[in-house]
Amino acid sequence: MFLQTQSQLTTIRDMLRLSITQFNKANLFYGHGSATAYDEAAYLILKTLHLPLDQLEPFLDAHLTDDERQQVLDMIARRVTDRIPAAYLTYEAWLGDYSFYVDERVIVPRSFIAELLQDQLSPWITEPEHISSALDLCTGSGCLAILLAHCFEYAHIDAVDLSEGALEVANKNVADYHLADRIDLIRSDLFNQLTGRRYDLIISNPPYVNAASMANLPDEYLHEPDLALASGEDGLDATHVILQQAAQHLTDEGILVVEIGHNREALEQAFPQTPFTWLDTSAGDQFVFLLRRNQLPDVK
Repeated sequence: MFLQTQSQLTTIRDMLRLSITQFNKANLFYGHGSATAYDEAAYLILKTLHLPLDQLEPFLDAHLTDDERQQVLDMIARRVTDRIPAAYLTYEAWLGDYSFYVDERVIVPRSFIAELLQDQLSPWITEPEHISSALDLCTGSGCLAILLAHCFEYAHIDAVDLSEGALEVANKNVADYHLADRIDLIRSDLFNQLTGRRYDLIISNPPYVNAASMANLPDEYLHEPDLALASGEDGLDATHVILQQAAQHLTDEGILVVEIGHNREALEQAFPQTPFTWLDTSAGDQFVFLLRRNQLPDVK
C-alpha cells in the first residue's frame, strides 16, 4: 500500500505524518475514542510500539527498526483499507482512566454514563455507601459494571447481556479487575432472567440506533455487532421495555439511568406523562435520563 523507501520513513515523526495524511485521504470516521486523524494516528503508533500513550513528544525523532516500521505500516493499512476501529486493532478501549479488553463481539465502549459515574451520580445519589445492589443492563464488555463497582464500593452488581460472546468479553474484563466476587454476569434478554431481583440503582446503555441511521452507518460501525446497536424503527424498542419493567426491579427509593442517543424528542413524545430528568454531559443534556422508581410509567 505504501511505496515509501526506508530512507523516507525513519522516525516516529515520519510515521505520524504519513498516518495523518493517509487517514485524511481515506476520510475515516472517528467515533470510537479518538476525535481527529492526529489523535488516532498517535494512539495507534504509540500502542503498536509499546510506548506510553501520553508521551508522544519525547519519541518523535526516535528511529524505527525495520520490524517496527513494518508493524506500524501494517496497522495503518488495516485502519485505512478495512476501516476497522482502532479499538479492535489494539484490543483495547478506554473510558476515562480505565482500559478494557474489546473485540468485535462487543461494541467499542463509549457512554456518557461513564462521565456521570465519576461523581457517583451526585446530587441524585447523596449517600453512595448506601447503594448495596446495582444492575448494568446491556453490559457489553462489562465496562460500566466495572465502573459501578469502583464508584459504589459496597454494592454487589449484576451485569446482564443477551450476547454470549459479549459476556465472554465481560468475564475477561471482570477478571482483569479482580471483581469476580462483586460482579455477577447473567445472560438475559433485558429483565427476562431477573425475576425477583431488585436494585438500588439500574443503569443501561442499551441499543438505541434507529432504522434510518442503521442504514447509513459509517463503515467503521459495521464491524460492531448489530445486536448492540439496532433497536427498531425509532431506536427505542429496548428503552420501551426498560421503562415498562424497571419498576419491578427497583427498590422503593431506587433510581434508573438510561442512555438513549439522539432520541430524546421521540422518547418524550412516546411517554408524555413521564417526568424525565435529563442529565448534563459533555455533549449536553439530550442523551441520558434519570427516573426514580415512583416516576416510572404505571407505578402505583
